[in-house]
Amino acid sequence: MSPFILVSPATRGLSLAVIRHYLRTTSIPVVGTYRPHSPTSGKARTPDAVREHILSSLGDVDPARLRVIPLDFTSEASIAAAAAALADALPKDTESYICVAFFLAGILYPERQPADLVLKDIAETFDMNVISHLLMIKHFSRFLPPTSGVRSRSASPDGPTSEEASALAKWVHVSARVGSISDNALGGWYSYRASKAALNQVVRTFDLHLQAKKVPAICVGVHPGTVKTDFSKAFWSGVKPGKLFEPAYAAERLVEVVKGLGKGQRGRIWDWKGDEVKP
Repeated sequence: MSPFILVSPATRGLSLAVIRHYLRTTSIPVVGTYRPHSPTSGKARTPDAVREHILSSLGDVDPARLRVIPLDFTSEASIAAAAAALADALPKDTESYICVAFFLAGILYPERQPADLVLKDIAETFDMNVISHLLMIKHFSRFLPPTSGVRSRSASPDGPTSEEASALAKWVHVSARVGSISDNALGGWYSYRASKAALNQVVRTFDLHLQAKKVPAICVGVHPGTVKTDFSKAFWSGVKPGKLFEPAYAAERLVEVVKGLGKGQRGRIWDWKGDEVKP
């Protein structure tokens, strides 16, 4: 069996840092998705241009390891077509499977009070932060390893051994601490908080499905902290010193945390330090 890594999307901010980290630190194939049109100019993007963008700072990485596929998170037809394109592109002489998948689609409208709520923005928030993640599960989870693909191990009471953790495929949704209901002491950000709480429920529910089907994989959510990207730019000034992370650092931390998670940590949300974000 032949493992590969999936990062979706993979061209900006934290997602770009995650795919570059895996290309730099592993030797297996990596698949990234990209919007068919530029989010800034609206112009069509080509696979070659996207590959060049991702690989531009990576030096001696073998470009043949990277495959990019267009995917529009707002269209189920596009998501289904991307999954079909991936299936067609995988080697036919071996059984390929996802060993790690990161799903990072997200959007934020920071409503501070009920009067700020706008139906269009609420719908877009849930479309991107929840529904797109559900549809990625629907169409891409078929690439997880089969039940017979990895020898089953019981969870270690003192935490996962490195062998146990590495034997499990990791299906990872990027969530946020503000999705925690028990941690909400400030209010605001109504649609974003609600959508991340919903995504956390998706993580738990899909992980239960994986357990029921005996798939050798776990589903988890991760909270990267506040990352220095366009996504969070409006809020940089309010971040405590030392808590605004460069994308490369945030990606490294998330990858390391996910690498160490085993069956005993499944179905839950973990932050960049490896601490659980309570529901």
